Amino acid sequence: MLRLRTFKFCISIKIRRNNLVHYLSENDIQRSFINMKQHQQVDCIINYRYGIATCHVFSLPFVFDYLKYVGNTFPSIVFNHVIRLTVCDEVSFEHEFFHRIAWSFPFLKYLWVINYQPQLSKLEKLNSNYKPSYSIVKYPYLISLRLDTAYIHYIDQFLNETKTHLPSLTILRVCYESFTIVTRNFRKSITRLNCSKVKKLIFSPVLIDSPITKAKRSKKFNIYFPLLESCVCSLYE
Repeated sequence: MLRLRTFKFCISIKIRRNNLVHYLSENDIQRSFINMKQHQQVDCIINYRYGIATCHVFSLPFVFDYLKYVGNTFPSIVFNHVIRLTVCDEVSFEHEFFHRIAWSFPFLKYLWVINYQPQLSKLEKLNSNYKPSYSIVKYPYLISLRLDTAYIHYIDQFLNETKTHLPSLTILRVCYESFTIVTRNFRKSITRLNCSKVKKLIFSPVLIDSPITKAKRSKKFNIYFPLLESCVCSLYE
């Protein structure tokens, strides 16, 4: 019987941190696959977030289209097949992190951001004369973006056209109150371009008596979303 030479896999494990005797490192994981590495490349991603440790061990090249719970630390490789990604960490995501995401996941179509920590660059700007210089992050294929589980800074990070370019965005899920603050009640021009092609908008959560739940939307709202076909107002998280 012929021996198996190639095995394409992605093994994901989640465990509560308080159940770990010690924190796993990338070297710990790599050593457990030392025999397999004689025939093919293996890599891993370890993320510690909100009391949970997540470990992805996978063969290279990565052939799957979905990857969940990637944090600030991940290998500098290109995931050409991944179109769905969830990023999550208890440490803030800075602008450079999203550059790395764009480089490592060049064909990304669906992105979900989970991070409740403010960006350090935003705090530094508030506390000093610090004026960061950004190069624009480009996601040419991104069609769906979920930000309702992210701190308000990440709404500006993605919708501010001087920071991020989203030419294909058609589905946006975001916290209503945070969105109105960032866009100054749909008056801020610098966050309008990345919203201009959105066809489905999901606000979560939103108050029943808020203006957006009423049949007639404001003129400024319609200018922000000229192609909007569906607006869903979720009353609960």
